[in-house]
Amino acid sequence: MNQSEFVANVLPIQNKLFRLAKRLLVSVEEAEDAAQEVMLKLWSKNKILETYNSIEAMAMTMTKNYCLDQLKSKRAQNLQIVHSNFEEKNSGLQKNIEDVNTIEWIEKIVNTLPAQQKIILQLRDVEQMEFDQIEKITNMNASAVRVALSRARKTVRESIIKLNNHGISKN
Repeated sequence: MNQSEFVANVLPIQNKLFRLAKRLLVSVEEAEDAAQEVMLKLWSKNKILETYNSIEAMAMTMTKNYCLDQLKSKRAQNLQIVHSNFEEKNSGLQKNIEDVNTIEWIEKIVNTLPAQQKIILQLRDVEQMEFDQIEKITNMNASAVRVALSRARKTVRESIIKLNNHGISKN
């Protein structure tokens, strides 16, 4: 793959790589470093990139693995998910405060999920990737991906409902 083909095929996914890295690493600087590192690795493999079915899936897998390696080596238990691309225009101050509080609680809840569920939730619900791409990235079969996603969503949903009910069960 020559330079112009590389630019055409790989640069468009650079933002997705950054967002996944930021979701896992939290720090903007670390996420930028991770995305840059993966881009360099992709460039070093540019001669064989054409042989892959999905360059995007391979790049996302590389990013996921790089970030998980970074987390293991630096701070194994200090994961946080940040959802920073939510924005609503023309809403009242009270609604904005409620939305910010809800997002903060969702971040805290998602932070308690196992790493695999965090990744799947990020790839499917934030990046809006298809299940076949997620399967390739996570090396999981379709049913395992769907089960992990379902469990992650259920945990978040139940925690938010409990929070909104102030911990009072409505049975």
